[in-house]
Amino acid sequence: MISPLAYIHPEAKIGENVEITPFVFIDKNVVIGDNNKIMANVNILYGTRIGNGNTIFPGAVIGAIPQDLKFKGEETTAEIGDNNIIRENVTINRGTAAKGKTIVGNNNLLMESVHVAHDALIGSNCVIGNSTKMAGEIVIDDCSVISANVLMHQFCRVGGFGMIQGGCRFSKDIPPYIIAGREPICYVGINIVGLRRRGFSNETIEAIHNAYRIIYQSGLNNTDALKKIEDEMEMTPEISYIINFIRESARGIIPASK
Repeated sequence: MISPLAYIHPEAKIGENVEITPFVFIDKNVVIGDNNKIMANVNILYGTRIGNGNTIFPGAVIGAIPQDLKFKGEETTAEIGDNNIIRENVTINRGTAAKGKTIVGNNNLLMESVHVAHDALIGSNCVIGNSTKMAGEIVIDDCSVISANVLMHQFCRVGGFGMIQGGCRFSKDIPPYIIAGREPICYVGINIVGLRRRGFSNETIEAIHNAYRIIYQSGLNNTDALKKIEDEMEMTPEISYIINFIRESARGIIPASK
């Protein structure tokens, strides 16, 4: 299962049933779990931790040092969970002193040439399209769909169960359950198709829609809009998630469409 044309540092730890093809480079201080497939010309560098059942396509580079001038060689990691598909030429940098690690969760699809910068946190069950670039310390919540060629500013957060249209760029947070798109980026509507595919009931979808009508169409500022939602709507987990996300947003959320 391990090609003699691959280089594996003697201090690297490799699990069971791992397929490693020719011209793979695996550095020291790397831990790789079971049932992974690592294709040709993949570089897995110092500080990488990979779980089980992942498929890593040719040319990916995982665990390279951050592209951050503040990085001074500190001990950090790049941590990949289970059952991810990491396509060709994806780059995932390890962390800095800021958070110490870059994390990619479970069951994600990172398409060709995606870049995940230092200290990023990507949840689980996400799809990230070709050539999308994520800057340092971003957060992507579970079950997000980010289309191709999206540019994500450092420190931004993307809420779960939403979709970002291809070619967008943004420097504010994108709340959960919505579709974001256009130029400049704005709230387009809620992700009805995606929510139905994830098993959300019609009642829950309607409640989410009503909350965003208050946030984006009532003319209220965010503080007053959130208070109105709390006063008038049932505090389901979905509504609480929306309220907490917006209240905790350090960068502010994307605007309504014009």
